[in-house]
Amino acid sequence: MSDDLVVARGVRKGYGAGERRVEVLRGLDLAVGRGEMLAVVGPSGVGKSTLLHLIGLLDRPDAGELLVFGSDVSRLSVEERARWRNRRIGFVFQFHALLPEFTLEENVAMPLLIAGEPRRAALAAAAELIASVGLDHRRGHFPDELSGGEQQRGAVARALVAAPELLLADEPTGNLDAANAEILFGAFEELHLSRGLTSVIVTHNEALASRCGRTLRLSGADVEVACSRT
Repeated sequence: MSDDLVVARGVRKGYGAGERRVEVLRGLDLAVGRGEMLAVVGPSGVGKSTLLHLIGLLDRPDAGELLVFGSDVSRLSVEERARWRNRRIGFVFQFHALLPEFTLEENVAMPLLIAGEPRRAALAAAAELIASVGLDHRRGHFPDELSGGEQQRGAVARALVAAPELLLADEPTGNLDAANAEILFGAFEELHLSRGLTSVIVTHNEALASRCGRTLRLSGADVEVACSRT
């Protein structure tokens, strides 16, 4: 069995048609090992978010081969993709997307509730994750009663409540000041290790990227260079 959780071979992805078509990824080769924390950096528009959407089964490549959990994503049914997104992949985006009419605890429990878990068990799992990101005293609060940093830590807890194998984060610290970015990334590092995650994190923050095990730098050229941590 391969130790790589994600493998991309010659992956291409573009948008639009004819003269307006924009090629975003042009023959990307990539392997992400189990347990690895990979940072993806590069200027806007080079395909960082596109790569996450492909790995996260939110989109499909135009060409090439993409394996996630050892399966060719092009062969997965709509139902399989949805099930994997709910139970095997956790997502954290730049904007927390917490639902305003639910408490933090209910928001974090939502993926389990959607999956049909009993409410008591879902809320218990949510409470554990909320405590792990330092927000136990805030779990009964609504999103508009939380700071930006607290909201984003709540989003991290929600991403992990279903115990996924793969965590994908798209600019998770992009809207935070330096102090809150440090708190959030510290939570990422601790949860990555304690839960045995494989993590792919898109960021413009070079200092945070340097703390990951490896950095993939997308330049917009045909060849993307993977740089090992020094």
